[in-house]
Amino acid sequence: MSSSVVNLPAYGDPHSSRKSPLSWCQELDLAIWLCAFANFINSADRVIMPIAITSLSTDNDYTLVQQGWILSAFPAGYISSQIIGSCISSRWSSRRVLFIVVMLWSLSTVVTPFVASSFYLLVSSRIILGLGEGFGLPTMYHILAEGVPVNKRTSAFAYLTASGSAGQTIAAIICPLLYWKVNFYVFGCLGLYWCLLWNNSNVGLNSSSSSDSVLLLHKVKSPFRSWDRFIRLSPLLAIYVAHFCMNWTAYVIMHWLPTYLRLVFSADPSAISLAALPYVINTVMSIGTGHAVDSMLNSGRISLRNARIYSTVLGLVLPAAFLVAFAFVKNVYLAIILISMSMGALAFNAAGHLSNHVDVAPKFSGITFAISNTIATLPGLTVGPLTAHLVISSAGLWWPSFIIAAVLNVIGSVIYIRFACTEQIL
Repeated sequence: MSSSVVNLPAYGDPHSSRKSPLSWCQELDLAIWLCAFANFINSADRVIMPIAITSLSTDNDYTLVQQGWILSAFPAGYISSQIIGSCISSRWSSRRVLFIVVMLWSLSTVVTPFVASSFYLLVSSRIILGLGEGFGLPTMYHILAEGVPVNKRTSAFAYLTASGSAGQTIAAIICPLLYWKVNFYVFGCLGLYWCLLWNNSNVGLNSSSSSDSVLLLHKVKSPFRSWDRFIRLSPLLAIYVAHFCMNWTAYVIMHWLPTYLRLVFSADPSAISLAALPYVINTVMSIGTGHAVDSMLNSGRISLRNARIYSTVLGLVLPAAFLVAFAFVKNVYLAIILISMSMGALAFNAAGHLSNHVDVAPKFSGITFAISNTIATLPGLTVGPLTAHLVISSAGLWWPSFIIAAVLNVIGSVIYIRFACTEQIL
């Protein structure tokens, strides 16, 4: 070939018969795969610190409370960039924005070992990581929402979700086996490699110049009134609540599972590597549920609203039940099985409220997802210090943290059942 640039027709372009280079899976194009790869790296980078925190803290004499703040520094940066990231990616080139933020979070990952001896510099690097990754998913949602046909959206977003679980899986397997500093170098460099792939593709070069924000301002006279609709419409609020509750459970597991296995079960590195199993199950379930729901919808076996509700309820109530059981078992392998079932059941949400954005607000899904993900990042700020406080104040008991997560999941499912809809409201 005379050029390294991949020339790919727009997704579903009826005027072109040219297929994606990934011919073994013709349902997906290069944009979806590169976004999925970016989300793979995005999620992997988040798993490194919860696994490395024990060795890192031993080397630098950090207390359990300091560990909690280090773990919560990432969500602090993440939450501050969600909505801004959505607006920037819709006003500017989504392609350029995604390239810049992947570069930013990859560099912050690479430098982590160099600043680890300073608590404040380490926290700052984690905040920068969060800032970069906070732009990621809203930008990917914006890219995919523009090009993926309605009848394939559930599968496309399921692959995006599954890629995140896959990243967590690989990181959870590899990181316990390597010296903690090496993990940051490996995944940071992987992000820089993605930047090369993205730069040599044509994804996003022919995207529409219209943006969610511009369309929004043209539709109504008052920008304030338009933004107010994003936070007062009950179907959107139901999505936000479900996402918040789902992430509370996910953050408890992601932040504290390796530490929990070490402190409660005195698990060795080989057992810690089994902490990857929850992410494996979540990955498989995300892809499977996405295709299953699309198949049932396309055949008329289930209505869109029921598909979203059933998926969300299964994705919240089942994890709650498994998490309660996990809190009281005394065998490390049984504990890993139960937490894997909990994480696997969370995957139902990919076909539920996480896909509901493009139903109710197809033109503004990047913005609604950014708002939802901002709210859903609050647990990331909370569960680190809160769990450390609960464990210390209760003389080493962990079950209160798991029960709180389970109760929130049940509450979230009830609220979603009551207010969810699939009609376009924005």
